[in-house]
Parts: sequence; C-alpha cells; structure tokens
Amino acid sequence: MKKVIVIGAGPAGLTSAYELLKDGDFCVTILEESRVIGGISQTVNVNGNRMDIGGHRFFSKDDTIMDWWRELLPLQGAPALDDKLLGRSVSLSENGPDPEKEDQVMLLRTRLSRIYYNDKFFDYPVKMNMATIKNMGMLTTMRAGFSYLGSCIKKRKENNLEDFYINRFGKTLYSMFFESYTEKLWGRHPREISADWGAQRVKGLSIRAIIKDIFSKMFGKKNSKNTETSLIEQFWYPKYGPGQLWELVAKKCEEKGASIKFEHRVEKFICENGKIKGVVCQTPNGEETLFADYVISSMPIKDLIGGMDDCEDEIREIANNLPYRDFTTVGLLVDKLALKNKTKFKTLGNIVPDCWIYVQDKRVKLGRIQIFNNWSPYMVNDPQNTVWIGLEYFCSQGDELWEMKDEQFVDFAISELEKMGILTKENVISTHRERVKKAYPAYFDSYKDFDKVIAYLNTIDNLYCVGRNGQHRYNNMDHSMLTAIKTAEAIKNGTDSKADIWSVNTEKEYHENKS
Repeated sequence: MKKVIVIGAGPAGLTSAYELLKDGDFCVTILEESRVIGGISQTVNVNGNRMDIGGHRFFSKDDTIMDWWRELLPLQGAPALDDKLLGRSVSLSENGPDPEKEDQVMLLRTRLSRIYYNDKFFDYPVKMNMATIKNMGMLTTMRAGFSYLGSCIKKRKENNLEDFYINRFGKTLYSMFFESYTEKLWGRHPREISADWGAQRVKGLSIRAIIKDIFSKMFGKKNSKNTETSLIEQFWYPKYGPGQLWELVAKKCEEKGASIKFEHRVEKFICENGKIKGVVCQTPNGEETLFADYVISSMPIKDLIGGMDDCEDEIREIANNLPYRDFTTVGLLVDKLALKNKTKFKTLGNIVPDCWIYVQDKRVKLGRIQIFNNWSPYMVNDPQNTVWIGLEYFCSQGDELWEMKDEQFVDFAISELEKMGILTKENVISTHRERVKKAYPAYFDSYKDFDKVIAYLNTIDNLYCVGRNGQHRYNNMDHSMLTAIKTAEAIKNGTDSKADIWSVNTEKEYHENKS
C-alpha cells in the first residue's frame, strides 16, 4: 500500500483522505497541529451553545459536492418553527424517526444577511426597493443612481479593488457599503488590494445581477444553478454546525484505517530528487519523522516553503511575505437584543432573522454579527429564551486586537454593541472568545509574484497543495473540497499534471463576499 501523509484535518485534508480511502489501496496518516477537527470549519461547544467559526453555508453549484454532503448527512428538509426544533424528535421519513440517525441530518435554512448602516438595516446585496430608498433618503438615492449610471458610461481600468467595486456599483454605493467593511476585513484600503480578490469572490455580483435576480423571481425562472451565491435564498446546514460533518468524516476515515495524529506540527521536509521523502513534526513527545510516497498539504504556503531547505531564496522570500488576515470572535449569550424583527420571516423568540449582520459603522471595529439561533436552533442550548451571537473581528497577529486579553476583549466588544444600540451589558449572560490564525489568505504584497511559487511547488512530483491556505486562495468550503477530490483522483490515476487542482476556483464566478 502506498503511504500518504495529509497535513491538516480541515475540509480539504479530510476530503482528500476520505476519497483515497474509498479504494483501500492507501495507508493514510493525517497530521493536525491543533487538538480539534475541522480547521476554520470546526464547531466550538460552549456549555451546549455552539459557535460556527466564520459561518459556513453549505451550498455549491457543483453536483459532486452537493452529493458528497448529502451522502454523509441526509437533507432533513425545511422544518417548521415549532416544538420539533426545541430539542424534540424530528422524523426523517414517513415511517417515523430513526433514533440512531435523527441527529445526523442537514437542515434546509433560509438565508438572510443584511447590512447595518446608520442604525438602519439594508438588504445584502443592496436592493433598489422602497425600503432602501426610505432608509437612504431621496437625495442619497438619487446620488447613488446617477453615480451608478456614470460607472456604466465610463468604466475605470481595474487597477485595484476600489476600481472593481465602483465599476459595478458606482462610487456612492461603494463608499456606503463596501469601502469601510473591506478595510476592516483586510486592514488595507481597497485601492491597495488587487482587483483579483473581487474577480474571485464577487465578479457576478453587481446592480445588473441584482436587477436580473428580481425579474427572475417575478417570472419564476430562477434556480440555484444560475443564481449568484450572494443572492441565494436557502442553504443546507448540519444540525449541530459544520464541525458535525467534519467530525463524522474523520470518524469514517479512522474506520477505514486512517491514523489522525493531533498536536503534530509539521516543521520540516526531507526532499530528495524532486520528491518529499519524509516529514518532520514537533509533537508532545518530541520530534517525529514520518515517511511517505505522497504528501497532501493544506498548511499555509508560507510555512510549507519555510520547511524546505533547498528552496531558492527568491521563492522563499515571496512565500515568507505572503499576507494573511487573522480572526477573533466573541460569543455572547444574551437574554435579548434591542433589535426588532420587522421582516416577513418568523423567528423563535423576538430576534431578527439574520444569519449575518454586516456592520458598516466607522465608529466600531466590529465586522460582522452572527446570530447562531438562525443558522440552526440546535446550536443554542435554550433557543426560545436566549440569543447566542458571535462578534467577528478581523485582525493580524501581534496587533492591538489580537493581543488583548480575553476579558478585556469581551468588554471592548460589548461596549461596541452598546455604542450601536444593539444591547446593553446587563443583557449578557455568558461569554467566550476564539482566535484563528491565518484565516484569510490575502491578495497584496508578494502575492503579485505567487505564480513563481506555484511553478516551484509543481516541480515536487509527490506534493499536492489543497484548500484555502494550501493554495493561498480565498476558497469557499466547496472549492477547498474540490481541490482535494481532484488531488485524490490524480494520485489514484497516476496523473503527473496538477493543472486541474490549481484551476479550481479560477473561473471567477459565483463567490460570495464573506469569510
């Protein structure tokens, strides 16, 4: 049997292992630096209240991925908001509940995300309807309309992300709904960021796409295949969060013979004749070296190249300067929010129905608010009487936000919500904080020379790079999985070219501006 080392137990690493193990011809070892499964797609359990790190909507235009998810966690359907969602049994079929499987399901969820700007809610993406006109005021609406028409008549050369957004929304809407949020996310002004990011994440999203979507709904011609990701209205979601799926995949991998080694931090590679022969790890028991015929890496490119002694100086410098944004989130369990539900959507308890609330408020550093009750009521221990929210902050290791002590950071986050009028400190029942390193690979600094790094990595015959950090590409979860599936196919088929693996998520369509 061929020995395969998989670096990282996130979606890409676990998917590649799962696919290889289907044939039984491979001996797979998964090396995970942390003690948890799922990477950024893990679910953190805090006294029965579950946190989804960054938010993961299970939606893909690729049937392979949808079938993959459905095979592991069958789709429950669109449940009514009744007692069944408060911890009681939910039937999976007309024949009644299956006690062994009633928890292993996907729920069909309604997607709603809005922008909170000037203490008002705006649809995301922004819709030119009466509610928007009322919130903006007639004068600002007219300015936005003329600004958009101007952008249609005279297109900017897209030298940066600012040009990209203005070409699609006009300068007024860009300034209101994109500029400050993008700067919070990346720590850089949009004019300092490559237009590649917009082309990859939101190319299909524009005023024109929004208008097209409205008419598609009116005439009943809309379907998921031709809808921009940012405009989808429903998505799948594991009953207990994304970590539930990846913990199940890990379990199935182990049942098929895989070994998952936690707290194994890969630090060095033994390379000979254009191949990786061995991987050197730091473990709780000291240094350990493992040998393999193939290596699948989802670790950050910066660290991967850093562990190769024979790498050229130019490639090492490019990799070492690849930028990332880190992430910290605060979970707040509260008795209520000051926000009122004025939408058509029903909710459990008097809460707004949003999955995410994008914060376009220059007074605060807060980027987004997740309302976990709306992702799945099962994420919350008592969804009828409490609200479990996540406050998302984008930062960089070593900066002020990252270095704050947990208690200090929680107090800071609560004070920002008080400033915005969303809650008061008296509403808070309990808190929790999580940090995530290298959550978002960024498209500036040495990224402009990244093709040279790809070319170098492709010279290592038995190395395959997968996933968001493994390819330094801002992938959605389904794209990370596709890189892993294509890698498993290449290894099983003995394919030399890695072009198909690197080409995933370069079609530049249907990506959503999110985490």
